[in-house]
Amino acid sequence: MSQSDPKTLVAEPADALRAHFGFNGFLEGQEEVIREVVSGRDGLVVMPTGGGKSLCYQVPALCFEGVTLVVSPLIALMKDQVDALLARGIPATLINSTLSWPEQRERLDGMRRGDYRLVYIAPERFRAESFLRALDGVEVSLFAIDEAHCLSQWGHDFRPDYLRLGRALDAIGRPQCVALTATATPMVRDDILKVLGLRRPFERVSGFARPNLSLAVTHVENAARKDERLRGIIREHKTGIVYCATRKKVESVSETLAAWRIPCVAYHGGMSDAERAAAQEAFITRRADVAVATNAFGMGIDRADVRFVTHYEIPGSVEAYYQEAGRAGRDGEAAFCELLFNYADTRTQEFFIEGANPPVGVIRSIYAWLLDEADSAFEVRRKLEDIAAGAGVKHPIQVGSALAALARAGCVRRFDIPGKRIRGTRLLKPDVPPGELPIDEEAIEEKERRDREKLKAMTDLCYSRVCRQQWILEYFGEAGAGACGTCDVCRGGEAGEYRVPTAEEAVVVRKALSGIARMSRRTRGGWEPRYGRGRIVQMLCGSRSQEILKARLDRLSTYGLLRHLGTGYVNSLMRSLAEAGLIVTVTGDYPLVTLTPKGEAVMKGGAFRLIWPDTRAAEDGPTDHGFDPRLYSRLRDLRNALAKRENIPAYQVFRNKTLESLTRYQPATRAEARALPGIDGIRAGRYLPMFLDAIKDWKQ
Repeated sequence: MSQSDPKTLVAEPADALRAHFGFNGFLEGQEEVIREVVSGRDGLVVMPTGGGKSLCYQVPALCFEGVTLVVSPLIALMKDQVDALLARGIPATLINSTLSWPEQRERLDGMRRGDYRLVYIAPERFRAESFLRALDGVEVSLFAIDEAHCLSQWGHDFRPDYLRLGRALDAIGRPQCVALTATATPMVRDDILKVLGLRRPFERVSGFARPNLSLAVTHVENAARKDERLRGIIREHKTGIVYCATRKKVESVSETLAAWRIPCVAYHGGMSDAERAAAQEAFITRRADVAVATNAFGMGIDRADVRFVTHYEIPGSVEAYYQEAGRAGRDGEAAFCELLFNYADTRTQEFFIEGANPPVGVIRSIYAWLLDEADSAFEVRRKLEDIAAGAGVKHPIQVGSALAALARAGCVRRFDIPGKRIRGTRLLKPDVPPGELPIDEEAIEEKERRDREKLKAMTDLCYSRVCRQQWILEYFGEAGAGACGTCDVCRGGEAGEYRVPTAEEAVVVRKALSGIARMSRRTRGGWEPRYGRGRIVQMLCGSRSQEILKARLDRLSTYGLLRHLGTGYVNSLMRSLAEAGLIVTVTGDYPLVTLTPKGEAVMKGGAFRLIWPDTRAAEDGPTDHGFDPRLYSRLRDLRNALAKRENIPAYQVFRNKTLESLTRYQPATRAEARALPGIDGIRAGRYLPMFLDAIKDWKQ
C-alpha cells in the first residue's frame, strides 16, 4: 500500500493501546506521534530512551490492515520485542540470519496469508534481490525503521546496511515509512530524511531531558581507582550496566567483579550469537544484576529497574554516551550514571576513529589486492585479517571500513557465505584500475573530521563546569534548558549561574571577544589564531610584561579594557567563553586561541548565554593557559617514570587532577605550584622540581 492510498483503520489507537497493552493513556509525546502515523504520513521521530518509541509503531500496526515491517539492527533486540508481543497475544515474528532460507520463505508465506501484524527484519536482509522479490504480494501497511541514526554516516553508530533502506522502500512500492531513534543531532536528522527520501514527513522531537537521571563525571588516575569507584557504585546501586570500550576490557572488568563475588554477565561482539543471547537472557530474567558490556548491549533491553549505568572509559561521542546512559531508570525512578574519566582513554577512541576512516590510499591498496586475489567470478572469500595481511594494512579495523566505502561507491558487494561466519566480496567494476575508483575523497575526509569533533565534544563535556544535562540538551539543539539540580556539577555547586547576561556583563564579554579578534588574523574563512590564552589575558588586563611590550600589544585599542576585573576573573571568563563555544583553542606547536563564528556573532551584538564566573575569581591568581594534551602527556610520562623507579603507584607521585592543574597553570616557581591542589609539602620537596623543569622546557 502506498502512502497516497487512504488508510483503513481496523481499530482506534486508544482502543488498541488498552486492549493489547493494558494502558489507559499514552506517555508524553506518544499520542501526537501516533496520530500522525495513523493519518498515513511518513515521519521522523526522535524520542529519548525509555520514552516509549516502540509503541509509536506497534499501536498503529494494530490499527492498520496488512503487516508492519520493522527494521531492527540487533538479533537480541528483535527477539526481545517479538517475545513481548507474542506474550500479549499479538501475532509477530522475525526474519534474520539465524533462520535458514526455507524458514524465511515459510514466514514470508505467512505474511501473505495475513498471519502476522508485525515482522521484525534485520537490515542486511534487504541486500538480497531475492528477498525483495519474495516480498511481492505482501501487503505492507507501514515500514518502521528503529535505531534510524544507524543510517547516517554522521551518526554515532553508522551501519552501511541501513543505506539500502531507501532503495528497498522503492523496491516494495514505497509504503508509508516512519524512522525512529533516541539520539540524533539536527545534522543526523537531515541525513535520515535525505537517505530515506521521506515525502512531506512530519518531524517530532521529544525533549531529550531525563530528569530522573543523575549524571556524573569522575576523574580517575588509573584502573585501580576506577575499580575502587566501581565497587562503591555497585554496592550502593546494586543493578546496572558497566560499559567498556573494548572486548578485552569487558573480560577484564567482568573477571574483577567475579572475584568480588558479584554475579554478572559479560557481553561483546566477539562472543557467539548463543553466548550473547544467554548473557542477555540472564540479565533480563534477573539471574544477574550487573552486565559488563560493549556499546551494543542494552538496545531494546526490557528491564526497567536498571539503577545505574557506569562508563568505565570515555565513549566516542555525546550521542553514544547519552543513549547508553538512558538505559538506566526506564521505570522513571531515580537512577545514577557515572563516567570514569581518564584522558588517556581517549587514545582508544582515536584508534577506533582511525579504523573507521581509512585513508584513500589504503582503500585503493585493498581494492588492488582484491583484484589480484579474485576468482573467475570476481569473488574473494577471505577473512578480514587475511585481507589486511595481504594488502599490508596495519590497522585491521580499516579493512571493514574500506570495504564499506567501496560498497557505497558501487565498486564491491558483500555477500553471506552459507554455513560460515565470514562474508565474501564480489567485485562489481573489475575493469576499473584502483587509481580511478569513483571514491569521494572529500566525504571521507569530512567524516573523519566530524568523528574527531564528536570525540572532542565528549572530552569537553568531561571537563565542563556547566550542568551536565543542560550541556547535553544544548548539544542536541534544545535551547533554553535550566540546570537539572541533580548532576555532580549542580550538587557540587560548581556550575555557577548559566543565564543570559545583564547589559553590563554583555559589554564585558564583547570587550573580551574584541580583544581576541584584535589578537587574531582575519581570513576569508574566519579567524586565524596568533596568541595563546595567557597572552590574551595579559593584554586585556593591561600587563606591562616584556612579552606584551615587545609584541606592541599595549598599542591595541582593547589593551587594558578588563584590568578592573583582575586576571583571575578574566581567566575564568575565558574558560566560560570556551565552554559556550564562543572561542576555540587551536593546537599546533602551541595552543592558540581565536573566535568561532558564534563568537564573532556575539561580538557583533548576537544573543548568548554563559556560565558566569564567581566574582571571587576577580582576585589575582595564576594564569589558566588552557588544557594542552601534549603537555599533559609529557607530565604523565614523567610521573609514570618516577613511580616505576621508586616502585610505587603513579598516584602517589601526583594524581591526575594535579597533573591537569600543572598543565593548565604551568607554574614557574614552587610558590605558584604550591597553590595548586594535590601538592603538599612532601611532594613539593621530592618531585616538584622535576615537573617545574619539564614545564620550563615545554615553554621554551
